[in-house]
Amino acid sequence: MDKPFKQVMEKEVRYFNRDISWLSFNHRVLLEAEDEDLPLYERINFIAIYSSNLEEFYKVRVAEHQAVASGGRSQELTKEEAHALILRITGIVNAQLEDRVRIYEQQLLPALRAHHIVFYQSRQELLPRHREFVHRFFLEEVFPYLAPVKVEKERVRMFLRDKRLYLAVRVRRKEGGKEEYYILKMPYSKVPRFVELPRIGEDYYLMFLEDIIKDNLHEVFIGYEVDASFCCKISRDADVFVDDVSPENMVERLKEKVKKRKIGAIARFVYDRKMPADFLDFLIDAFDINREELVPGDKHLNLEDLSMLPNPNPDIRPVEKPKGLRLPGLDSDPHFMYRRIARGDLLLYYPYLSFDHFTHFLYEAVHDPHCREIMITQYRVAEHSEVISHLIAAAHNGKKVTVFVELKARFDEENNLATAEMMRKAGIHIIFSIPGLKVHAKVALVLRTDKDGKPIRSYAYVSTGNFNEQTAKVYADVGLYTCNPVIVEDMHTLFRTLGREVTEPQFKRLLIARFNLLPELKKRIHHEMELARAGKPGRIVLKMNALQDLGMIEELYAASEAGVQIDLIVRGICCLIPGRPFSRNIRVTRIVDSFLEHARVWYFGNDGHPYLYLGSPDWMQRNLHRRIEAVTPVLDKRLKQQLVDMLDIQLRANWKACWVDDRLRNVFKRNPNEPKVRAQYDFYRYLQEAVGRSVK
Repeated sequence: MDKPFKQVMEKEVRYFNRDISWLSFNHRVLLEAEDEDLPLYERINFIAIYSSNLEEFYKVRVAEHQAVASGGRSQELTKEEAHALILRITGIVNAQLEDRVRIYEQQLLPALRAHHIVFYQSRQELLPRHREFVHRFFLEEVFPYLAPVKVEKERVRMFLRDKRLYLAVRVRRKEGGKEEYYILKMPYSKVPRFVELPRIGEDYYLMFLEDIIKDNLHEVFIGYEVDASFCCKISRDADVFVDDVSPENMVERLKEKVKKRKIGAIARFVYDRKMPADFLDFLIDAFDINREELVPGDKHLNLEDLSMLPNPNPDIRPVEKPKGLRLPGLDSDPHFMYRRIARGDLLLYYPYLSFDHFTHFLYEAVHDPHCREIMITQYRVAEHSEVISHLIAAAHNGKKVTVFVELKARFDEENNLATAEMMRKAGIHIIFSIPGLKVHAKVALVLRTDKDGKPIRSYAYVSTGNFNEQTAKVYADVGLYTCNPVIVEDMHTLFRTLGREVTEPQFKRLLIARFNLLPELKKRIHHEMELARAGKPGRIVLKMNALQDLGMIEELYAASEAGVQIDLIVRGICCLIPGRPFSRNIRVTRIVDSFLEHARVWYFGNDGHPYLYLGSPDWMQRNLHRRIEAVTPVLDKRLKQQLVDMLDIQLRANWKACWVDDRLRNVFKRNPNEPKVRAQYDFYRYLQEAVGRSVK
């Protein structure tokens, strides 16, 4: 059980704070690094994921609160509330970083040593042979790229770039004189951060580049005595606001904003916590840093780089995750997806099944003489994407291709701009972002006609995940393929709405945020309440990434008080407080494992005749009110049962699953008297059996 979430602010009687809840989730990620049952390098990677998550959190959420605390406007917080929240976040993060230091230094480094990998932490540890190697390596490979810059408060301040690791050095002239301070940028673009040293016997040796530099600073500062050196870095505000401009001007405005991201306001200044107070005071003054922006860190910062830690020992088993299954026939039948969907709706679960099924689906459309048009949304797309290649090939084959490109996908703006320009040059019709809205729906449509131009069977696809071959290997998502004519027509209406051809759309099956999604969700919840009041079982299971919308939380509280049994499977933010009198029938499960749980699947019991839905939105204020999201009902009984089985496995999980309690603690579900259930791996085996049955 984790510890940093013992206090809930008095005013949060009915809701957890969104950011504090997210910190609880990120701490759960960190706790994976403690699991000795995991492969060693997977444990190390969870340190990297935790660190990367925290970096983005400061660049976006904390930066926003700092702007409000400095006098900026906000509909959520007053200046005083923002200031108090920042202090609270700082306290929790500091406690978590203590855990990170403990896990890294007391568990992971000894585990590496036990596997004959010695990770040197200082010059004092170096064996004589390695001292000579390190000194020679420094002179030949590192020294030419070092450029110390003197820091002088009275002169123009040096600009510290976002996320760059710097070494702050304090020196004195040997013949006497006052202290001087210098900044060195770590030359990671020229030299790898993790340096492999010569093997000795059974042992392999690694060293951080910054430690090599620290141990050889006397070669840099000739004529000086090096007093001390510590790493530091800046995280800058990375949010981009372009909602107030027309589509015609959005591209240029976005380009300007993205360029300025690297020079945004300081969100945090992270420094080695062993840095003396007077050293830190000098840097604060010299770089005009607010003390609220200070975050004490480890000796080694930017630990997200641990995801690239070399594994020199071939005896250490690599991290093996389930490989994507392929439906029988996919590799031999050029029309496999068309034929399979024509027989009935198809659910595919990534990464348990290969994303090649979707790219094959596009390939079939490219070469289908009856396909006249392909429509698709693009939110986050992989570099060198096969999806984009197929869309370009379709345009070259004379198909009409329409792609809605969401330019405001945070941190993917530049990639989306470049991809959109490439597609436009290929003849693809590009629809850009809608002012004031994000289009977060993950949908695709293949429209077909016969030789006389009359509509024939067409295909629609609704997913919980992006059209991204890379993330599809690590994000656990689900997508529905269908040729149901009502859903096809609804999706065509959605794309015509995005293209501004329709202003008041009507949808019969699809649920679209800002149109018919919220009324349908409330209707389903209220129906379960009516069942419970009538003495029948009321049942709701909701799987999503985040639950923050206060209106929908109140709906769930009301359902709980009416006697509806509610299970929430929420990976990240959950502002609903379980286990209180108003939520006594609500339980919250969190699963963190090899894959990132990303699917949104909703179950409403309906007295034994359940409704099941899947789609793109979480229950966040932004998703339900300020985005275009798409949700589809699952109509096929067999596919419904698959989803029910998936949810059941996740709720029965007692390994990698935990309860989130009424104090935001992650309470692991561990019962030695029950068979071990690891949801992701058990569901993979479930799908293996299903694919095996289809072969027979």
